[in-house]
Amino acid sequence: MANRVAALLRQAPATVPAMGAIVLLVVGAASQAGYPLTRWAPGGLVLIGLLGVSLAAVGARRREIPVAVKIAVACLACYTALSFLSITWAAVPGDAWEGANRTLLYLLVFVLFACFGQRGASAALLLITWVLAIAALAAFVAVHIDVASDASLQTLAPFGRLIYPSGYVNANAALWLMAAWPALLLARSPRLPWPLRGALAGAAVLLGEVALLSQSRGSVYATAVMLVLAFALVPGRVRTFALLVPVAAGIAAAAPAILHVGNHVHDGRVDPGAVHEAVLAMFASAVVVALVACVGCAIEAHRRFSPIFARRLHRSLGALAVTVLIALLAAGWAAAGDPVTRVRHAWDTFTSVRGYGANTSGSRLVSGLGSNRYDFYRVALNEFVAHPLVGIGADNFQQQYLVHGRSSETPRYPHSVELRTLTDTGTLGALIALGGLAAALFAGARASRRRSRGELDPLAAPVAVAALAGFAYWLVHGSFDWFWEFAGLGGAAFALLGLACSLSPRPVAPVASTATTASPVQPGKAGRSGSRAPTARRLQIAAAVIVALAACVSLGAPWLSQLELQRAARIWPHAPRKAYSTLEQAASLDPLGDEAYLVAGGIAVRFGDLSRADREFARALARTPGDAYATLERGAIASALGDRVRATALLEKAVRLNPRDALARRALSIARGGRRIDVQQLNRLILLGAGRLA
Repeated sequence: MANRVAALLRQAPATVPAMGAIVLLVVGAASQAGYPLTRWAPGGLVLIGLLGVSLAAVGARRREIPVAVKIAVACLACYTALSFLSITWAAVPGDAWEGANRTLLYLLVFVLFACFGQRGASAALLLITWVLAIAALAAFVAVHIDVASDASLQTLAPFGRLIYPSGYVNANAALWLMAAWPALLLARSPRLPWPLRGALAGAAVLLGEVALLSQSRGSVYATAVMLVLAFALVPGRVRTFALLVPVAAGIAAAAPAILHVGNHVHDGRVDPGAVHEAVLAMFASAVVVALVACVGCAIEAHRRFSPIFARRLHRSLGALAVTVLIALLAAGWAAAGDPVTRVRHAWDTFTSVRGYGANTSGSRLVSGLGSNRYDFYRVALNEFVAHPLVGIGADNFQQQYLVHGRSSETPRYPHSVELRTLTDTGTLGALIALGGLAAALFAGARASRRRSRGELDPLAAPVAVAALAGFAYWLVHGSFDWFWEFAGLGGAAFALLGLACSLSPRPVAPVASTATTASPVQPGKAGRSGSRAPTARRLQIAAAVIVALAACVSLGAPWLSQLELQRAARIWPHAPRKAYSTLEQAASLDPLGDEAYLVAGGIAVRFGDLSRADREFARALARTPGDAYATLERGAIASALGDRVRATALLEKAVRLNPRDALARRALSIARGGRRIDVQQLNRLILLGAGRLA
């Protein structure tokens, strides 16, 4: 076994640093799905080191990289550069810097996985490790909520919808289903050992069930799209159906107990008994399906069927698949009733503006399309029309929505990866991203067809298909959610896409001839030509080192700034002077962000030092002139200090920046009436999310 692993690593030496990246992705998934900057920025620094190790150990070997992969890398690099350039025209430069750094992280992940060729076995090792690690995390989450105290359970699964570990129900469901699809498609491959195939089938069941515990409507729609794509594009439809039946049956068997958790919440509290029953049902069904799959895969592996019997079995399963499809369509038609009415109802619920957190009674999965995404998309498209060429800047959506939105929500992102690209980076960014995606998918598709071309690497095609399925789920579900901002999801998606690209057929590097041929060379020519090659290589290495150092600074400075902010948040009640000094350090580490000054202003308000608070909020506005919160605070402070004219002007601006803010409108009314605003009370109401200012 050790000899086989050693031989595999000799064939694909980049597997070791790629495995380090897999560990990072799993840790990121367990840490709020990698959403906070403090979770993913240090991972980006580690990725730079892993990429350096790969380059040092394996070498660039640019001639061996397929042209499609080179195009994909170039496009993603250009998109990253455009994201950094957008800082110069973004209304909130600090947010644009964070968005550009996140894009840089995805570039690093993709390059690490795509640019170094893998064998089918080594790629399978990487993919299966990630899938089983995410499945193990899902099992831990299920056990954790089962043994959690009543108070902790209400935090982990508020209103019966699991948000742990990501903190967001839709991201939670996507995390598990991104791994469930590769697990399902790998389990159908006869090239893998039958015990492993059974374990993957059981993992697919458990992942699907834990995803169902979040009651994410987006995951249901994305799963339906993925089923269509799987049967339309992936070869071996009968084999896919044969494995999908027990997996779907296992999930369906546990579904009533799982849905009971969220459908029967009393006074906003989850029933621990219902959670316990759901967890038992999940593990039981996953184990049963794993055993059934093991038996079926063992029979397939050890018993040789005659060609006639194999053809008959294939035809029978195909006929059964068609029958099941017709039955499902008929059942769906009957359940939906009048399709025109259903479509009209879905459109009405989709376009209606709802209050924050509004929901219907009963199962959320069948409660229609009600959300405020229509309003998010309306504002995003309007901003794209207003800034069609290069957009408004990376991750600069929130300020525009505060001004132009209609709902009570304050989303930071447009809730769609496509609209994010259009809004943030315009037509130019969208074309670059589309070109890179098309090139990467082309390379991955070539890898998925290697078996049909008689390649000598039988595992390459099934692994490429499974990896592309994981990326496809992220892209489909992310088309109507904000998954780009969860680095634990986006990083894994680009790793899977890169892994598929690494299996694409590689050009054979020309072998240098050892024979000497006589050629008329002028004296001194060979010496000058030979001296140019080392010089060019040294320049390339120097350029790479400079780019790596710049990337380290770009990722490291905001991360260190956030650490200082967290430190100040811990010490300010008993050491305010030290907290102010720490916040100054945070502001110097992040010269574009305004958060350090906002926190300093808030601390000064708590201690009643309104003059210092006004100075800190003014410094925040110097970095982000359109910040509605800092403008509101300065207006309230001016009112409290008796400067009615300045207070009215600032509060009018705060209302223009956030017209739906009831507190800002009430504060403006108080200032216009000649009364003074209680700044302490204002901040208490902001923290409580209240709408009245007495």
